Amino acid sequence: MFIQEIDYKVVIGETALKVVTQADQETRGNAELEAVEEISGYLRPKYDCKAIFEAEGANRNRQILMYACDIALYHMAASLPNKMGMEIRKERYERAIEWLKQVQAGIVIPDLPEATTDSGESAAPSIRYGSKPCVDNSY
Repeated sequence: MFIQEIDYKVVIGETALKVVTQADQETRGNAELEAVEEISGYLRPKYDCKAIFEAEGANRNRQILMYACDIALYHMAASLPNKMGMEIRKERYERAIEWLKQVQAGIVIPDLPEATTDSGESAAPSIRYGSKPCVDNSY
């Protein structure tokens, strides 16, 4: 699995993690898979998500790992009674999604492996182009 239990210590305390996961490893595992898929949805057009999420130990991108923890915790907290602790989870979730949108738009460029075709060329389009609508200035 991409996320290890020790990785959560950056974003949540040990006792709070037990409360959020409701001490159920299956719930935590499902939330982690959902977080990985949600992140992949933003990164897939340009980056090699398989390589990103198969990385282990120090080879994992720390920012992706932190945001994956935040997103997983958000999904786990959503199932708690009275949405306990949901404010901070929602805030961190929204920050993660905003960062992913900036990566997708090319504003933020993380150090991640790019997706390639079978011939080894970049699978992502490298140039965006377009123009403004034509204006007819007849007087």
